[in-house]
Amino acid sequence: MTTSRETVAMRASAIHAGYPGVPVLHGVSIEVAAGEMLAIVGPNGAGKSTLLKVLGGSIKPDSGAVELFGRQLDSIDRREFARTVASVGQENAVAFRFTVLEIVLMGRAPHLGAFRFESPHDLAIASAALERFDLRDLSARHVQELSGGERKRVFLARALAQEPKIALLDEPTAFLDLKHVAEIFARFRELCIERGMAVVATLHDLNAAALYADRVLLLADGAAVACGTPTEVLTEENLRRVYETDVYVGRNPSTGALIVLPAAIPNARA
Repeated sequence: MTTSRETVAMRASAIHAGYPGVPVLHGVSIEVAAGEMLAIVGPNGAGKSTLLKVLGGSIKPDSGAVELFGRQLDSIDRREFARTVASVGQENAVAFRFTVLEIVLMGRAPHLGAFRFESPHDLAIASAALERFDLRDLSARHVQELSGGERKRVFLARALAQEPKIALLDEPTAFLDLKHVAEIFARFRELCIERGMAVVATLHDLNAAALYADRVLLLADGAAVACGTPTEVLTEENLRRVYETDVYVGRNPSTGALIVLPAAIPNARA
């Protein structure tokens, strides 16, 4: 199923938010359409994770509003919200010795009634999520036994098992090798196309943002510097100003894809 890009899945308007005594976001506004991937980039402390938490409802903004498909976030009950939005944080602690399959099945919780156990349908959805993230051979392993990259894929699979319309991903490719970085983004691109899922991901990797995102939001000091296509946003001028370092922005000679590199390497050896 595909959904028109004209359908606004999530909109945040003039968000001011932060923590007690520590303002972080200053009037940030964004929107993401169904079927679109939006990357949020910026240096450490720019407010990327805070913005994602506001979108996910775990931080209430001091002012401004978040809408899901035209409805105010605070008007949507938690079960409906969990069927609509899946969030994957940078760190996902697990206190008990759950298996990979058990963790992924937790994504079905919003779709189950009180005291209901998973049905064959739920197991099939979890199995498909395991397959999509290359985890089938690890399904019986306890999550504590996995590497950081494997655990990251488990929680991405759990999010997929929720069958959300919107996925909020905080550094989704942290700890992953090059193969799995490419595969993770390929899987989410497929979901954008097949299901019309909207994906909002914070990224430190500017080249990944340039390669995979439809649009990029560049943050600095809690404010939006630019938002648009990767070519519009990831310019030498914007990045030099935000990251306070010289950069080179060009094109990969093999693929034509946008690439971002340091302009010079100090003390580089010939």
